[in-house]
This record gives sequence, C-alpha cells and structure tokens, in this order.
Amino acid sequence: MKRLIMCIALCVSVAAQAAQTVTAQVNGMVCAFCAQGIEKKARSLPQTEDVYVNLKQKMVAVQVKDGQTLSANVLTQLIKDAGYDVKQIETVSDTTAAIRARLEGGGGS
Repeated sequence: MKRLIMCIALCVSVAAQAAQTVTAQVNGMVCAFCAQGIEKKARSLPQTEDVYVNLKQKMVAVQVKDGQTLSANVLTQLIKDAGYDVKQIETVSDTTAAIRARLEGGGGS
C-alpha cells in the first residue's frame, strides 16, 4: 500500500512539473482594469488552461493545456494589441497555482 501511495505521489509530482507556463513582465499595467483586460484576452486563447495576473509584480502567467503550446510571440502580440509593452517573456515549468503561491507568500522563498 505504501508503494502504491508513493507511486501515485511521484506521478502527480512529475505531471505538475511538466506544466508549461509562459510568463511575461508587462509595462503599463497599472490598475485592476488593465489586469482584468489582459487576463480576459489570455483566457480566450484556445490553448490556455489557466491565467494568473499579478498587478503588483506587473506579471502575466498563462498555463498551457496539456499537449499544446503557446509561443512567446503569440502572448507578446496579445499584450501589445491590448496596449501594453512586454519587458521580458519566458517559458517555465511551474503551474500558475505554484507561481501564485510563490508571489503571494504561500510558496516558501
């Protein structure tokens, strides 16, 4: 029974690490309305699993559905079309939930 539980925990851990999330640092995002507009546009992408926007950090994170991809160019263009500038963009293996926990103080360092 212990082996089964350990195997399940390992599989869940590997699946969580395999998440693809594209993060962007956004210039010009200064209010909740700005953040809400970008979030709504990002959620409308067919490959989007989840979106997290942190206004204080001026950061947008878009988690991609399993088996799909989201290029940095697509997210950059979406943000630019909304009227904002992208300072930096990268793809990470964290989920939006892990990024939210880290930035809002629930994830340790």
